[in-house]
Amino acid sequence: MAHHFAHAIPTHLLMWQRVREYAVPPSMIETATARRAVGDWAGACAAARVDIDLDLRAARDRHGTDLVTRLRADLRRLAPDLLRWHMPRVAPDGRLRAGLTISLARYRSSGSTPLHLVVRTPPAWADAGQRMSLALWEESGNNAPGHLPHGHGHGHPHPHPDRRFRLDLHRHLWDFERSGELAWRCGAGEAPPKVPSDRPYVFARSRWAAEAELLLRAEGRARGAFTVRLGTRSRAVLELIAPDDSHAPTFRPLRETLPRQEVAALPVLPEAAARLLPDLELLRAGLVAADRLHPLVATALAGFGSAASSGSGPAAGSALRPGDPHRVECRGEVHRIALRDGTLSAIDHDPAQLRREELLVALGGPALACLRAIDEVHRDPEALPAVRERLGHGDVAGALAVVEGLLGPGAVLRDGPLRKELESAAARRIDHGLFRSGLVAVHPGAGGAAGGKGSDLRPAAAGHRPRLDRRTPLAVRLKQSSRARPRTGLRLSTT
Repeated sequence: MAHHFAHAIPTHLLMWQRVREYAVPPSMIETATARRAVGDWAGACAAARVDIDLDLRAARDRHGTDLVTRLRADLRRLAPDLLRWHMPRVAPDGRLRAGLTISLARYRSSGSTPLHLVVRTPPAWADAGQRMSLALWEESGNNAPGHLPHGHGHGHPHPHPDRRFRLDLHRHLWDFERSGELAWRCGAGEAPPKVPSDRPYVFARSRWAAEAELLLRAEGRARGAFTVRLGTRSRAVLELIAPDDSHAPTFRPLRETLPRQEVAALPVLPEAAARLLPDLELLRAGLVAADRLHPLVATALAGFGSAASSGSGPAAGSALRPGDPHRVECRGEVHRIALRDGTLSAIDHDPAQLRREELLVALGGPALACLRAIDEVHRDPEALPAVRERLGHGDVAGALAVVEGLLGPGAVLRDGPLRKELESAAARRIDHGLFRSGLVAVHPGAGGAAGGKGSDLRPAAAGHRPRLDRRTPLAVRLKQSSRARPRTGLRLSTT
C-alpha cells in the first residue's frame, strides 16, 4: 500500500480499479490499434464503439478544403480507445458521464465561425452499450448557442460543448502522437499529495498554475482570473499572476469579490487539469500494474508507480473456470461438474441416471446435489458481478464470453439474476437505438400516460407506471411485460 493512504483504500480508487479492469477491454484496444495503424480511423472508431456523426464533404463545402484537411489529420491521429479510457466517469459504477458534449479540437478559418470536433455521450436513459459519437459543432458568431450542422445530434440534452470537460487543451488524452506528454502534464514526477482516505477525489494543485496559463492563452489572455470547481456547490475563484514573463506564473485567491454572473463567465479549469490522473493514483497505491493499463498510458507513466502483480485487478469471481471441474459433495462422495459437449454437466453420473433424476425433479421430488449446483450456476453464478460489470460498460461480447466459459455455448439460461441481467441489457440497447434513430428524444416512460407520445417533454407523475398499449414504445413494453411473465429457456447468442 502506498504511504500516502493512511488507512483504507479510497472509494474512488476502488471504482477506478473496476473501470480499468472492465471499461476498455484489451480486445477493444488491440482491434482499434490495428485499424488505426493502417489508417482506418473509421474502423478504429467502430472497434471502440464510437459512432461517426459527421459529414466531411458537407464540412468542406461549408468551411473549405484547408480546414477539412486539418480535421482529417486529427481524425487519423485520434485513438478512440485512448479517448474512451480518459473520458469523464461518475460514481459509483464508473460509467461514462451521460449527456456530455466535449470539444476535442477547435478549428479557425478566415471568413467562417470556429468549428469544433466534439465527442458526445448519450443521455442516461439511452446509455446502453456505453457508446459515444463524433460530430462537428459550429460556434455562433453572436454568442448565441451554436449548432451541429453536420450529422446526427438533434435531441441531445446538452449539444453545446461543456467548458468543464473540454479536451481541446489536453490532446495527449486522445491524440496518440502526443500521448507521451501525459507524464509531465499530470505531474507524475512530483511528490504525491497527502490525501485523507475519505476524500472523493484528489486535486492536482501543483499543476493549476501551468494549466491555467494554457487555459487563459487559449482564451486570448496573458493573465487573469479563472475558476476551479471544488464540489457540487463550491468553486474557487483564483487569479494567475507573475512578476514578468521570465518568471513562472503562480495563482492566488482573487482579492475582490465578483458578482455571481461575472464568476460564471470566467474561464473554468478543465477537470482533466484540476484533478489528479486516476491511473497515477492507482499506480502509486499499487492497485494496478502498469501492464494492465492502456499501452499508451503505460508507456507514458513507466517508472512512476509501485510494483504490483499483473493479477492485481478484480478476479472473474467464480470457482468454475473453463476446463477446471467444480467439485460438489453428492450422496457422500465428491463429484465433478465440468463442460461436456458445450454444456455444464455432472460428469460422475450416468446420463440415464441424470434423466431419471431430472424427471423426478419435474414431478416435485428432491434434486441431486450435482443438479442443484448446476441449476444454481445457471441462475446466479459467482461470476455474476463480472458479467454485470462488463454489461454495464457495454462489453456484451466479453460478458457472453464469461457466461459461455462457465456454462458452455449450448447452455439454456434459467430464470434468475443472470438471465435478468442479460434481458435488461438487451432491452436497454433498444432504448439506445430509439435515441440514435431520433424516434424518441427523451426517455420513453417520461411522456403522459394516456396517449402520450415518446417525444412529449412532460414528466410522468411520480410512481406512475405507464399503461401498455399498441402506442407504447417497444422498449417500454419489453421492460414492463418481462417483469411478470414467466420465463422459459433463454439460449445464449452473440448475434
